[in-house]
Amino acid sequence: MDNTIVLKLTSLLYTLSLLLFLSFKPIASSSRHRQWNGGRKLSFGDNGDLVTNLPSQPHVDFQHYAGYVMVNETNGRALFYWFYEAMTNPQEKPLVLWLNGGPGCSSVGYGATQEIGPFLVDSDGQGLKFNNFSWNREANMLFLESPVGVGFSYSNTTSDYEQLGDDLTANDAYSFLHNWFLKFPSYRTRTFYIAGESYAGKYVPELAELILDRNNEPSLHINLKGILLGNPETSDAEDWIGLVDYAWSHAVISDETHKTIRRSCDFNSSDPWTNEDCTKGVDEVLKQYKEIDIYSLYTSVCFASTASSNDQSMQRRSLRMMPRIMGGYDPCLDGYAKAYYNRPDVQKALHASDGHNLKNWTICNNKIFDDWADSMPSVIPIYKKLITAKLRIWVYSGDTDGRVPVLSTRYSLSTLSLPVTKPWSPWYHENQVSGWYEEYEGLTFATFRGAGHAVPCFKPSNSLAFFSSFLRGESPPSKK
Repeated sequence: MDNTIVLKLTSLLYTLSLLLFLSFKPIASSSRHRQWNGGRKLSFGDNGDLVTNLPSQPHVDFQHYAGYVMVNETNGRALFYWFYEAMTNPQEKPLVLWLNGGPGCSSVGYGATQEIGPFLVDSDGQGLKFNNFSWNREANMLFLESPVGVGFSYSNTTSDYEQLGDDLTANDAYSFLHNWFLKFPSYRTRTFYIAGESYAGKYVPELAELILDRNNEPSLHINLKGILLGNPETSDAEDWIGLVDYAWSHAVISDETHKTIRRSCDFNSSDPWTNEDCTKGVDEVLKQYKEIDIYSLYTSVCFASTASSNDQSMQRRSLRMMPRIMGGYDPCLDGYAKAYYNRPDVQKALHASDGHNLKNWTICNNKIFDDWADSMPSVIPIYKKLITAKLRIWVYSGDTDGRVPVLSTRYSLSTLSLPVTKPWSPWYHENQVSGWYEEYEGLTFATFRGAGHAVPCFKPSNSLAFFSSFLRGESPPSKK
């Protein structure tokens, strides 16, 4: 063929291709592109997890998503999440991951449903009510059921359930974050915080350390800026001493029991329970706490048949590690949450099941608690590492909690020997003393006056104000 003809044909084909490209209008996909829904754009990265028909959900103007993220393809390990965009300007606000502890308790059942999420389960277990003090007023909130075996999270490999502990939990949570960012890429470089309570006092620092260690690789970088911990298990020895001293100072146990424990228990040893007097003394503490709610000393216990019993979880565990007491707040709300999340239509709406082959959802998995494989005795060394890295670290304590009482946290933090930068002072909310706080080099500690273990249950408005101060990096309000 003549070269001139070839050149002309090539030029024509190029021109036609360019015109076709310029005139092409892509068809919006519900899973990959922003869509209009009632005049508001959905977040990029829906991937089918948008929740659209949750039974009894109050009307809201923000989007929320729920579903699974695979953390180990080989074993089929998948973690369940529920993510709420901020109520306003989500693109401008940080991302906060919330974790509950146990170990074995659900962040959906506690954090999202009873404490800081926008939808709280109503007292009949069949409906939802709006939470006026939800933390997604200030941030995009991500709740994770972790590890596998908690809530809706699962593994297809039976042996995975025999290896659950701090290490696996941290690594799976880390994998979850990176795979979740693939679903929601607009959050990949967002300012990020990790928050949690109770046994998550270990989960949160352990995950933060893992992120820091791997952030040297640019492709793995997560923009972690700080951690927020409520009534956190921190150091086993100090936690136990604080529990005993708090029980005595709040007249739960006698002088004699307190003296026996203080004389015979070496909580720094690998197994303090070899001392018979120590074992008897601690058993007496737990016996007295069965009479009331250890998580909230001055509120009534629940007698409803739907509520989970504290008896089983309150027994001293003769394990290789320090005995633990199940973490979580249980008046009657636990039973209401169980009723709601086991509804077929609810599970289908949350993409947890197809609505026919149901998952058996429980707020806490006692088997995970009993069989926990590894637990770091103290995360104080991690605190030191995070402080050196200049992360924002705030710790708070509800002062009517007997489970991880304010004394436990004060004893644990005192081992850091941090210089005080702002001395002990009251902080205020709505013209009342909400608690006290002290600032150290690298850490802020605060109390909530009259709050139990799950602080936002007792002080929802105060908690939201405190959370706002944390995000801004400002001291809690110190003036009326």
